[in-house]
Amino acid sequence: MANKYTPKNILITGAAGFIASHVCNRLIRNYPDYKIVVLDKLDYCSSLKNLDPSRSSPNFKFIKGDIASADLVHFILQTEFIDTIMHFAAQTHVDNSFGNSFEFTKNNIYGTHVLLEACKVTGQIKRFIHVSTDEVYGETDEDAVVGNHEASQLLPTNPYSATKAGAEMLVMAYGRSYGLPVITTRGNNVYGTNQFPEKLIPKFILLAMNGKILPIHGDGSNVRSYLYCEDVAEAFEVILHRGEVGHVYNIGTKKERRVIDVARDICRLFNLDPESQIKFVENRPFNDQRYFLDDQKLKSLGWNERTTWEEGLKKIMEWYVSNPDWWGDVSGALLPHPRMLMLPGIERQFNAPDTSNSGLGSAPVTNKFNQSRMLVPSPKHNIPSQKPSLKFLIYGRTGWIGGLLGKLCEKQCIPFEYGKGRLEQRSQLLDDIQTVKPTHVFNAAGVTGRPNVDWCETHKPETIRTNVVGTLTLADICREHDLLMINYATGCIFEYDATHPLGTGVGFKEEDKPNFTGSFYSKTKAVVEELLREFDNVCTLRVRMPISSDLSNPRNFITKITRYNKVVDISNSMTILDELLPVSIEMAKRNLRGIWNFTNPGVVSHNEILQMYKDYIDPNFNWVNFSLQEQAKVIVAPRSNNELDASKLKNEFPELLSIKDSLIKYVFEPNRKTIAWEHSN
Repeated sequence: MANKYTPKNILITGAAGFIASHVCNRLIRNYPDYKIVVLDKLDYCSSLKNLDPSRSSPNFKFIKGDIASADLVHFILQTEFIDTIMHFAAQTHVDNSFGNSFEFTKNNIYGTHVLLEACKVTGQIKRFIHVSTDEVYGETDEDAVVGNHEASQLLPTNPYSATKAGAEMLVMAYGRSYGLPVITTRGNNVYGTNQFPEKLIPKFILLAMNGKILPIHGDGSNVRSYLYCEDVAEAFEVILHRGEVGHVYNIGTKKERRVIDVARDICRLFNLDPESQIKFVENRPFNDQRYFLDDQKLKSLGWNERTTWEEGLKKIMEWYVSNPDWWGDVSGALLPHPRMLMLPGIERQFNAPDTSNSGLGSAPVTNKFNQSRMLVPSPKHNIPSQKPSLKFLIYGRTGWIGGLLGKLCEKQCIPFEYGKGRLEQRSQLLDDIQTVKPTHVFNAAGVTGRPNVDWCETHKPETIRTNVVGTLTLADICREHDLLMINYATGCIFEYDATHPLGTGVGFKEEDKPNFTGSFYSKTKAVVEELLREFDNVCTLRVRMPISSDLSNPRNFITKITRYNKVVDISNSMTILDELLPVSIEMAKRNLRGIWNFTNPGVVSHNEILQMYKDYIDPNFNWVNFSLQEQAKVIVAPRSNNELDASKLKNEFPELLSIKDSLIKYVFEPNRKTIAWEHSN
């Protein structure tokens, strides 16, 4: 842990806003020797009233101004002898970013750049704490049991998060290029007192206070994590004093809630009936399903969440009941899809009509953006359309196989929806079944580990929860509703033995019992496969070392071994997804059940694949082999090697190609043509 840092003169940008005002008030209250200077342009979502606890303090100073004003920023740094900056100022409301994205670029990127350049020129800054967001990570896999850590890739999905990610890149660059002592934070959603009611919780509380409808974007299944404002202010206090320069800190909680559950909790606070008080409305252009953070790094500095959800929700309810007019006329912010003008000097103005006196209003709120990626349930009073002959419910949307399944369904014009519930949450799965009304369910969700199965060795409860409990729960619910479940399992539950020796062509059949227990991942898969034999509504597909024509995908077995420093050369059964995933859809249409070895007939060695890669893709490619014994020294859990007998699948689908022929037809030939075309152009 770094030595404790003690600032003298702190500039807090955006401190008349929600989170920063709580940080400012906390520092003023706890550290009378610190001088706090606030720079805020008093935009629509900020108010000097938020700083009332600090304004009479002798160590507090407020300056109205814009961080985009380079001259003003330079003047403040020099005349106030600033040694520390806590940079909160930003446009943060995602809905607004869809309608006025340039304003987000100006505030969030250009404004940050002005601050950084001023710090570089003055050369007096000892800490620059840049406040970012969990949204820069993009959407978290629905089945992920470990959150994004500070080194995770940034994959923003909306204009707001893209500008925050862009600002982060500038901060990092100034840290590396000029030695600026930067620290970055990425936080979950924050709720609490003083929050402008464009955000979900204060918006719903104000609506519920007045007995009005609570509008939910989409179907309410989106999952978010919420931290109470005072806990977050304490986190910034800890990071200010103990955070290490050059580091990123997630400020998060592992306690997740669906938006629909948040709405229901608020309805109960006001003794309202959620069924009649909640209405589903048109979704955003893109609405990330889930954000999930790993908060261990910050906890190692001594911070912990203190306020329970129930306590925090009660506090904010009591505050808004006592301060209903804190923000003045906010009727426009309470619309399902508000669009703030966000012009300097213009406070709380909207370009949408006030329909608050009529619930959600009689006129629909339109959105010019394409909504095709969002699946929004129809209102309950609509007359249901005729049930399609096929409709698939797919779990594992953010996974590789789940994503490919969706694309195949689109290509084949098969109606489908992705499941929103977590596999281990029975009530959520029931909601999915009742909402989607599928004819078939596909389970492509599961835990394989990050970056590989070694992860499962140290995360056994999480692995069991998804791979065993979740899969069995889904199978049981499907059985209750007379639905066939296609379950993408694994063939990595066998290893060559005396009865099935390497190189003999004798493969393991569907009725054979698993004999490989080297990895905990394989153990869970073997256990659940055996239990699924008792469900006559399940079709289990044993996938092995999946390969696709997308050689850029890091999950592709070919991509993996071409990036390894050394490779074991051993023959295995494998699954060519380009050929076999369409087969799995056909199996659903045929209502096939039981266990199937879901691999192409025959085996192929790692060296044979790499030679094909060299012949078809990169003639300069070379590789080095090592033995299984040498491999065992660099991995945690042993790996499964085997041949599966695919004769049952071949008999059902006689056109199925052998593994080597399929590799050439579906993987190497298409990529050779692509590479040749790129070179010719």
